[in-house]
Amino acid sequence: MNTASIPEPRTAAALAARRRKTEAALERVHQAIARLRREKAQVSVAGVARRADVSRSFLYDNVEARAAVAAAMTEAGERRSRTLAEQDDEREATWRERALNAEDILKAAHAEILAQRVRIGELLGQIRDLQAEWAEDAIQRITTENATLKQRVRQLTADNRNLEERLKAARSNLRFQDRRLADFEAHITTPGTTP
Repeated sequence: MNTASIPEPRTAAALAARRRKTEAALERVHQAIARLRREKAQVSVAGVARRADVSRSFLYDNVEARAAVAAAMTEAGERRSRTLAEQDDEREATWRERALNAEDILKAAHAEILAQRVRIGELLGQIRDLQAEWAEDAIQRITTENATLKQRVRQLTADNRNLEERLKAARSNLRFQDRRLADFEAHITTPGTTP
């Protein structure tokens, strides 16, 4: 038996098994990278190793795996840079729009303030005109007349109350007299009854 030929098939089988294992690991690495891209997750050596169920040393030692991870990380970095640039542009556009809206609102507020100041000035002028028309003696005279009129109103209210009470008493007396008159008329029309 030749001892030199026995290890060779075992070695070839072991090498083939190792190659299949490496190819399967590489396939899992590519699938993990594709999954991370679809999920828009951050691509890192640790993340790929965890998802592909391979060791980090495999990713560093295998040239094809290392190149695939590096390419994915570079692409993710560029995509992140583009996304950040787009987000910056969107934010800048939003801020620009907000600034323009705030500027319009500020202009409208200034116009409203100016209109209110003009109106306040007109009203203050009217107050001054009214105050100038009335001299101190005229104000005193009107105040005295107002007090006199209030006293007269109170007097007339009291007189009115007294007159209403008299009217009520007169109506009551009239009703009493009407009843007595009706009794007398009934007595006169029926002979033989004494009042």
